Amino acid sequence: MSEQENEIIRQRRARLVELRQKGNAYPNGWKRDALAAELLVRYGDQDKEQLERQAVRVKVAGRMMSRRVMGKAAFAHLQDTSGRIQLYVKRDHLPDGRYADFTHWDIGDLLAAAGRLMITRTGELSVQVDTLQLVTKSLRPLPEKFHGLADQETCYRQRYLDLMINEDARKTFQVRSKIINFIRRYFTEQGFVEVETPMMHSIPGGATARPFITHHNALDMELYLRVAPELYLKRLIVGGMEKVFEINRCFRNEGVSPRHNPEFTMLEFYEAYATYEDHIKLTEDMLRRLVQALTASSVIHYQGQAYDMNQTFQRFTMLEAIQHFNAGVRQDMLTDITRLRTLAGQLGVPIEKHDGIGKIQVEIFEKTVEARLHAPTFITRYPIEVSPLARRNDDDPKLADRFEFFIAGRELANGFSELNDPEDQADRFQQQLASKAAGDVEAMAYDADYITALEYGMPPTAGMGIGIDRLVMFLTDSPGIRDVILFPHLKNKSN
Repeated sequence: MSEQENEIIRQRRARLVELRQKGNAYPNGWKRDALAAELLVRYGDQDKEQLERQAVRVKVAGRMMSRRVMGKAAFAHLQDTSGRIQLYVKRDHLPDGRYADFTHWDIGDLLAAAGRLMITRTGELSVQVDTLQLVTKSLRPLPEKFHGLADQETCYRQRYLDLMINEDARKTFQVRSKIINFIRRYFTEQGFVEVETPMMHSIPGGATARPFITHHNALDMELYLRVAPELYLKRLIVGGMEKVFEINRCFRNEGVSPRHNPEFTMLEFYEAYATYEDHIKLTEDMLRRLVQALTASSVIHYQGQAYDMNQTFQRFTMLEAIQHFNAGVRQDMLTDITRLRTLAGQLGVPIEKHDGIGKIQVEIFEKTVEARLHAPTFITRYPIEVSPLARRNDDDPKLADRFEFFIAGRELANGFSELNDPEDQADRFQQQLASKAAGDVEAMAYDADYITALEYGMPPTAGMGIGIDRLVMFLTDSPGIRDVILFPHLKNKSN
């Protein structure tokens, strides 16, 4: 902190001492009856005479973001959760001494004001103030008050400042809320039941991912923060809740990148007597309706490119996509382990000694294809090797009835027809244990209780997960995942 900032804080603390000497420095009980945006929508287009005849009186409150003092009168802007409204403050309209108090209050202080609405000479809707009160003293100066908060790391570390200063940040998180509310309504209208499943698991499962580990003192046992809710949601399908969804927080002990945060939000839903093909159709329908609800059109602009969600979504099998985006790659090069390892080396794709054909195919796909899938695209027919919870394809048991959905070069969704054969699932868990023993830190554990649940009988089911954060990135034109998570994880400054 600079000497100048320290001096500003010292002066503000001195003014707080004066306020305390006069009485309650942090009064409570002010009841506003209007928000800035509501007033602007309702009265902003009226002319001066119209508004004077109506004699509309309002009570507002918010943070003082600017002030211009011109002798016995002043203008200020108050910012509330909806936007900004201008105050017209005149000494003669206030009790004795209050105008002088106002001129000594600081930018960033929270004020409450009441008065009649008016239109200024410049045509701006304003509150002609006759009641004015300081409700919260700000002890620190606002950053970059004329140019916005430009330092991105500060935006992430001190999100309250970002929201206070940057209108775009406030809009992003307002849109995020609308997206989640839409999803909740959509699935409820489709007959799904919203549920809640545990966030602490005794066995990490539901996804191939490295978990966070914690310890329960009273039970003296290790617990794992949820990597996915899948196995619990499918237990509900076994129990007869045939259409369920959860908007949940998940935790994966992985790297941080523009697309990855250790803590993130997922939508997962499961439907009995449905297939992955049904959920491909559902995904298209939901995304189209969501974009229409947000934009009143079918077009979303993301990072300079327009995406029309009414276009036909592309569809490739995973091997077709690898061949399509890598000139000269043939089918036989992807299905023979020796040729496949050679191809991975030629393409610069790192692989491990224990990786099988399916794992190497997926590594090649992720490194050479995924970032090039800009148009809405479904990729299908993933290897069983990397799909330990998915149903085998009837025509080719080495493949899963599975899809992933991509747009703007990143994966947004993963869905499949669920494996409901308990013996096959037990074998898959055993294969995961072998992979873990061979060095795969993301391989799943063996969940004996889940196998028991399947032995009671799970109907044919389809399930799917959608990354809410990545979806919000796309729908708000945000380049990185930290821009759409209110409090993203960052290294400690001391590190």
